[in-house]
Amino acid sequence: MYNRQHYYCVILAGGIGSRFWPISRVSLPKQFLDFTDSGRSFLRMTYDRVKNVIPEENILVVTLRKYRDIVKEQLPELKTENILLEEYNRNTAPAITFAAYSLLRRDPEAVMLATPSDLAIDGQEQFEKALARAFDFASRSDALITLGVVPTRPDPNFGYIQAAEALDEDRAVRVKTFTEKPDPDLAKVFIDTGEFLWNSGMFVWKAQSIKDELEKYAPEITMIWDGWEESLGQDGEAAFLQRVYTSDMPRTSIDYAVMEKTDKAWVYPTHFTWADIGNWDSLYDYLPIHDEDGNASNIVGKVLLKESRNNVLYSGKRGKLTAIRGLENMIVIDTDDVLLICPRDDDKFKPLLSDLALPDYKEFK
Repeated sequence: MYNRQHYYCVILAGGIGSRFWPISRVSLPKQFLDFTDSGRSFLRMTYDRVKNVIPEENILVVTLRKYRDIVKEQLPELKTENILLEEYNRNTAPAITFAAYSLLRRDPEAVMLATPSDLAIDGQEQFEKALARAFDFASRSDALITLGVVPTRPDPNFGYIQAAEALDEDRAVRVKTFTEKPDPDLAKVFIDTGEFLWNSGMFVWKAQSIKDELEKYAPEITMIWDGWEESLGQDGEAAFLQRVYTSDMPRTSIDYAVMEKTDKAWVYPTHFTWADIGNWDSLYDYLPIHDEDGNASNIVGKVLLKESRNNVLYSGKRGKLTAIRGLENMIVIDTDDVLLICPRDDDKFKPLLSDLALPDYKEFK
């Protein structure tokens, strides 16, 4: 059995959460928010989820420099050296490169879980069992393992992984294909074949293994990190990172940079309940309160709803009445400085986000 002291978790928490504007802001994005009034943010829940499998001193967070104080406030037990600070968000491939190099400076035998900070997972015992098995497999091989979730419906909002052999929940299997967010008809075909899993966005691998594959398939990223051995964890780290992140760093995901190209991709089937909280539909499913008409709400004040169905409703204002009649499949978000009313449809919401870049609205981002 591999020594658990070589197990690490890297929580990726550098996103700005623009999909959930105006609840999520550049100053306080979704990973730091508590959408359910549970008293725990997504980041806090992610940390608590992994600490029974991974020693707490081996849990790291990759985030933007401007979020350092928020991370320290929400995770006061996290060692300062375990907060890896990016200058700019460049998606998951550069963040994982940063984490892998940093871990190799500390522990050449490191085996790491890379996980988003904004997943909703139910079934802690099943999660821990799957994670422990994935770590064991990765520690004995050069496999790059994705935790794949057995799908319950043909959902077009998730990525899919096709297994190269019959799925077995007790073992990892090789990956045949990755597909990013298929259309609804293709998602149904995937489900009907029984060969596909949802891509959870969680990966387990040796730090050395992902380093080798990044350098093989994404040299446009790793070349920029030239000199990391002498710089990370040293007095010159801040200047080095400033140079790295102000270079022409590609903005790309680890799926595209490595996982869709490597011949070392494996997937471990899991059965815990999982959701990637990436758009309003996923948040609709995640919010704990749904009334008899399907309205999902998180409203502090009083509510008066008539003839309204399947809406996402949010207001953080105590002593205020939210009164709505005749709305269906809408988003109604009331914050201190923004009132959003929009169809619950990504194709209509995304153009609205684009307009926030205009000078007249930048103060509300």
